[in-house]
Amino acid sequence: MKRYLTTVELQKESMKFAAGHTTIFSATEREPLHGHQYNVYLALTTWVEDNGMTFDYRYYKERIHTLCRRVNQTFLMPQFSPYLSHREDEEYHYFTFNGKTMPFLKEDVTLMPLCNITVEELSRWFVQELIADAAELERHRIEELVIKVFSAPGQCASHRWKRG
Repeated sequence: MKRYLTTVELQKESMKFAAGHTTIFSATEREPLHGHQYNVYLALTTWVEDNGMTFDYRYYKERIHTLCRRVNQTFLMPQFSPYLSHREDEEYHYFTFNGKTMPFLKEDVTLMPLCNITVEELSRWFVQELIADAAELERHRIEELVIKVFSAPGQCASHRWKRG
């Protein structure tokens, strides 16, 4: 049997996380603090082998679950926003936006290596985390990977990685 490409799509009820955030629109405008129940979708384009299978994709379900647990029930703040300054002490993170400082307990915040907390940036973060292990991508013969992060039903952004 000839190998062929297929796309495996994963969108399980368990691939989700709850997190608070604020979206920063400009140097003077941001959303109020609020939260979402985010859902994550993953599509993997890979090769079907002679046995009619791609690979055991439980590996990628667990990777998504692990990443979701890392950001679940926390307040997400961007590390690289041009409009937000950050300092910390032993107990608190202090974020200053437009002249106002917002203190947060360290245990309640996850600093994200992003410029904003949006579905666009979160989908990119998930992709970057998944492609960090080049050996796994090679072992599973992943040609393309797409992540969608939903902040509400029908509202999402996607980020794509393609080999080469």
